[in-house]
Amino acid sequence: MRIILYTGKGGVGKTSIAAATAVRAAELGYRTVVISTDAAHSLADSLDMPLSADPVPVASNLWGQEIDVLKELKGHWSQVREWLVSLMRWQGADALEAEEMAVLPGMEELVGLLYISRYAESQQYEVVIVDCAPTGETLRLLSFPDMARWYMQRLFPIERRLAAALGPIVRGITGMPVPGRAVFDTVETLFHDLEKMRSVLSDPEMSSVRLVVNPEKMVIKETQRTFTYLNLYGYCTDLLVCNRVLPASLADSFFDAWKLSQAKYLSLINESFDPIPIIRAPLMGQEVVGLDRLKEMAQAVFGEQDPTQLFYKGQAQTVAREAGGYVMTIAVPFTALADISIIRGDGELTMQVGHYRRNIILPRALAELEVAEAKKEGANLKLRFQTIAQARQAKTSQGGKA
Repeated sequence: MRIILYTGKGGVGKTSIAAATAVRAAELGYRTVVISTDAAHSLADSLDMPLSADPVPVASNLWGQEIDVLKELKGHWSQVREWLVSLMRWQGADALEAEEMAVLPGMEELVGLLYISRYAESQQYEVVIVDCAPTGETLRLLSFPDMARWYMQRLFPIERRLAAALGPIVRGITGMPVPGRAVFDTVETLFHDLEKMRSVLSDPEMSSVRLVVNPEKMVIKETQRTFTYLNLYGYCTDLLVCNRVLPASLADSFFDAWKLSQAKYLSLINESFDPIPIIRAPLMGQEVVGLDRLKEMAQAVFGEQDPTQLFYKGQAQTVAREAGGYVMTIAVPFTALADISIIRGDGELTMQVGHYRRNIILPRALAELEVAEAKKEGANLKLRFQTIAQARQAKTSQGGKA
């Protein structure tokens, strides 16, 4: 089974790329489902046909699905929903407001991602393509299982015992709805579903994330941050699709300045995401809507390649906590340490080897730390990050040698 998540800054064309990938996969004979987890669904518009909360046949071997969070809440988490509605009503919300407020922010995207583990278990499809929400929401959801694990291990048992012991007293005195056993059982089931989803999405042989970017400064910066945090959370990125690149054959002088700007940012994209493969998707001559246009886009992007293949295995960079600091490991094969130059900027790291340069956005945990040590281990460069005081102490203990 193959699971591919497409994400990117809002407006970069990720829905079109995801739909085109799904259309091409189905053409190659894979049983394929394409799912939209973005609250602002546009997958049906891209396919130019109505979709629903359940998979709808789109073409031979192809199904489409747009998640309906209300249906999911009623079908699988009714106990939690009923408690939330009653709590909102107790706080003064009217019936309609309570129903709306019971759908918490991020629930739609979360429900969509939970479908992944269900499809992985059922083996109903060979390929699952996910059109994710814009990068910020996607990262928050992909990090949710780790946060949920902390909550379930530390707070959940205490809250469950307190609710059982004090619930009747609180209800009797204040009338406030207190979650009962069924609510806690549902939350526990949700946590186990999240753990399954995390296991599926972090399997590098099955799942990968693909980033869609435009050759524009703000888009590139956000995509760099996304790439850094995907690596931090242990998710593999196997491809970057640079969308809406002006074709060289476009001769109109009106686009000359735009072409120069794109050339500059295409170079920055190569520097920022290497060794992840980069595919350029040209600016299409007309709106990409409907199966015929999506087939044209798939041909322009992937050519005769199988779009479900794993274009890159492993992680381009990792961060791990070690002995009073952090160690960032970066793949830099066929390069000696003496040939590598490292420059710290404001929240980012620039690594240069000869005429080759790579920009890395640092996660918040490293942004305020210094590079205390750099060493090569095989094909990898390892950078140790510590506070300034720790770095000075390390130098002193090594006799001034860094």
